Amino acid sequence: MTTHWYEGPLAAFDTETTGVDVEEDRIVSAALVVQDAVGMRPRVTRWLVNPGIPVPPAATAVHGLTDDHLQRNGRWPSPVMEELARAIAEQSAAGRPLVVMNAPFDLTILDRELRRHRASSLARYTEHVPLCVLDPRVLDKHLDRYRKGRRTLTDLCEQYGVVLDGAHDAAADAQAAMEVVRAVGRRFTARLERLTPAELHTLQAVWHAAQARGLQAWFARQGTPEAVDPAWPLRPELRTAA
Repeated sequence: MTTHWYEGPLAAFDTETTGVDVEEDRIVSAALVVQDAVGMRPRVTRWLVNPGIPVPPAATAVHGLTDDHLQRNGRWPSPVMEELARAIAEQSAAGRPLVVMNAPFDLTILDRELRRHRASSLARYTEHVPLCVLDPRVLDKHLDRYRKGRRTLTDLCEQYGVVLDGAHDAAADAQAAMEVVRAVGRRFTARLERLTPAELHTLQAVWHAAQARGLQAWFARQGTPEAVDPAWPLRPELRTAA
């Protein structure tokens, strides 16, 4: 009996941050969850970071991490960003697809932290073994595109019957995102089983761009000036005018 990719080895990555601006905000915690098959005990690695800037009260209200706690227990960003990038690259080298909920946020903020603290980039760590990313938000939005309502991780967990224990803890969120991807795979087996994760990675870039165009058009109709970035899974570096 063939094991489908969504029942096999997966890794999942998540961050908690000082805010939602990938160019300016910082990572305060991160987690990598690795599971070799459905039902097996996952291996969890956690990182706690002293970001070097104040954590806004609004961010603390989301993830519960205070300035005081991070200054006492968090590590300096530079070595942590190196470890995060290496850990992600190791998953690619091992052939494990990387589940990242709303990948353009978490992967882009990691890339900017690497530029800030290591004079490097995420692409440098993954240049020999490219990332293969599975984004439950993009997958769900494409496969069940006419369903009304929001598509946050909490919403997707409810939709797919996944227990989310301790939302906005990086490890809990990463584990839940992985379970959602497995559930999406099972629900849409007929449409997904013939595709490899690498093929899905390529398709999700196309699907996300189409989703971004649709959202941009909706914003325009609402008179909202917000810009939607079509890039996936990583936003390109901003070029500043000379």
